Amino acid sequence: MKFYKGIDLSTLLEVEKCGGKFYERGIQKDVFDILQGYGVNAVRLRLWNDPYSEDGKPYGAGTNDLPATITLAKRAKDHGMDVLLDLHYSDFWADPGKQRVPKAWRGMDAGQLEEAVYAFTKDVLIAMQESGVLPDLIQVGNELTNGMLWPLGQMPNYDNLARFISAGIRAVRSVDENMPVMIHLDNGGNNAMYRDWFDHYTERGEDFDIIGLSYYPFWHGTLDDLKNNMNDLAARYGKELVVAEVSMGYTMEDYAEYEKLSPDERKGYATKPELVEKLPFPMTKEGQCSFMKALFDVMDQVPENKCKGFFYWEAAWIPVPGLGWATEAALPYIEEKGPCGNEWANQALFDYDGNALPALETIRDYRPKGE
Repeated sequence: MKFYKGIDLSTLLEVEKCGGKFYERGIQKDVFDILQGYGVNAVRLRLWNDPYSEDGKPYGAGTNDLPATITLAKRAKDHGMDVLLDLHYSDFWADPGKQRVPKAWRGMDAGQLEEAVYAFTKDVLIAMQESGVLPDLIQVGNELTNGMLWPLGQMPNYDNLARFISAGIRAVRSVDENMPVMIHLDNGGNNAMYRDWFDHYTERGEDFDIIGLSYYPFWHGTLDDLKNNMNDLAARYGKELVVAEVSMGYTMEDYAEYEKLSPDERKGYATKPELVEKLPFPMTKEGQCSFMKALFDVMDQVPENKCKGFFYWEAAWIPVPGLGWATEAALPYIEEKGPCGNEWANQALFDYDGNALPALETIRDYRPKGE
């Protein structure tokens, strides 16, 4: 398997639709051209089943349905980049705090959900194959730490969880038996959690190829925690590893008019002083570069070169008017409250005006151990 210098670009079409533009040294360019010039060789794209309200209003944050995913995958392939498809098996965000069953699957029992996962996964891959953009690797589920398709697949129901994941893996194998399959959890510094989760899964589930980890330094422990976990996972399970989500802030200046959040409403991605104070790197452009270099050192120390890369999360989600993490139409489904601004703009690899940041040079200049 090749080494991935990857970027998640799932919101890009809406960023562009809302007027977002990208620049390198003052010259406006297509963001794919910019990233290609900095050595990015893969793009991660999430897919939601049906990110629209029942009266057809989009949920936002990329509204990542299959047509949007195919459009972005074509642009990636046209630039010689591989595609990591991130199946959420939900109509909107799926993460450790929420794994909502798609609207069309509500009321199904475990057996029916297993069949639905298989059929959906296979249908998506066939559609992408027919469009000439079959993914190069795939995630069966997103941040499955607490399960998927709640409540039937919610932890600690390992039996149902393994059934659902395995159905997705079998569907992938039916289309392309050689496509690498990733299982992705969050909290990359928590070794005890990873051991417990994968010990239970490997007793029950279909084989897979890659352990994916999310690592955000505000939430997921120290880089030493990440290093110790990755080293242990490589030895314990013999799988290849990918840091499937990672980011670091470059500024503490937040555009309140885009964020639409008061200080006490912010969720703490990189905005609360008590979280920032714990970081060993300053929230500056230089600090962002230093963090990436330290991350690369951790990846290089994984035994037998089993770490096969990273995907920087939403590197181009700059703050443009009209684009946030959800629309009003999404809130009844997600069962969360607004406002729905962009809480991530200070962690992109482009500044608020779309200018490429120095961390892209750090990515370009990194030479993985063994490459």
